Amino acid sequence: MSLPKPTLALTSLHLALLVLAGCTSGDAAPSGTKQAPRMEHIHGIDVDPADGDVYVGTHHGLFRVDDDGPELVGGHGQDFMGFTVAGPGHFLASGHPGEGQGGPGSVGLIESTDAGETWSEVSLGGGADFHALEYRHDRVYGLNSMTGQLLVSEDQENWEELTRTLMADFAVDPGSPDALIATTQGGLARSTDSGRTFEVLSDAPLLVLVSWADDGTVVGVTPEGAVYLAEDPAGEWTERGRLPGHPEALTAISASEIYAAAVGKVMRSKDEGTTFSELG
Repeated sequence: MSLPKPTLALTSLHLALLVLAGCTSGDAAPSGTKQAPRMEHIHGIDVDPADGDVYVGTHHGLFRVDDDGPELVGGHGQDFMGFTVAGPGHFLASGHPGEGQGGPGSVGLIESTDAGETWSEVSLGGGADFHALEYRHDRVYGLNSMTGQLLVSEDQENWEELTRTLMADFAVDPGSPDALIATTQGGLARSTDSGRTFEVLSDAPLLVLVSWADDGTVVGVTPEGAVYLAEDPAGEWTERGRLPGHPEALTAISASEIYAAAVGKVMRSKDEGTTFSELG
C-alpha cells in the first residue's frame, strides 16, 4: 500500500511519544572508539513461549535477559523501535538499521524465525517505523510513527489502515479481534469495530502504556509510573504499584507475570503489579 507523508503537527501526546520512544543516538563515543552495545532506550519486552526467555528490544539491539543479566542476541546493533513475539522462536520487529547496516532509514516490518539470531525484511521497508507492534488472532497490528496510522495485516505483506486516531500505545483483546484499547490524548479509548473507531473511557485512569494479557487481565501504566489493573477496560481500574520512574515498555503475560521497563531497567511482577523486581 502507498503510505502518505508524515504530518508536522505537535501535540502533548506527540511529546509523550518522544519521551517513550527514546529515538536518539545516545551519548556519542569518543572519536576512534567503539562502544559495546548497551541495553538502554528500551522499546519493547516480550517472552518466547518456546523456553520462557525474556527478550528486550532497545536502541542498541535485541537483548535476552535473565538472572545473569542482559546478552545481545545475534550481534545486531540496530534500533528496535517495535518488537513482539508471534510464536515460539518467531519474532517481529521494526525500527532503524544500525551502524554499518544498509537499507532504508526505517526497516518496516522485519521477521526472525530463529529467536532473533537473524532477521529478514518482510514489508514496508522505508515506509513504516512501527513504535508499537502486536501479534494476535493470526494478524499483526502496527502503529506507524511515520504517518500516525494504526495498520493491520493478515499476511505481513498487505496492510489495511484501521485509523489515524492519535495514540501512544494499543492492545488487542485476546478473546476477540473486534476489541482494542488505545492510550490517546483524550484518555484511554476502546474500539469495538476492530480498531476503526475509538471511544474514550472517561472513568479509566490516564495511561500511556497498556497490555492485554492472555488471561484477560488488562494492565496500564501512567506517565508517572503508576500501575493499574482491570478485568474489563470499561470497568473498574485498581492502582497496584509504581515503577521507579517514567515507563518505557510494558507486557503482561498474565496477572501474575507482568514485565515493565523504567529508568533503563527491566522488571517483573509476580503479584499483579504490586511489586516489581529487576531482572539481571
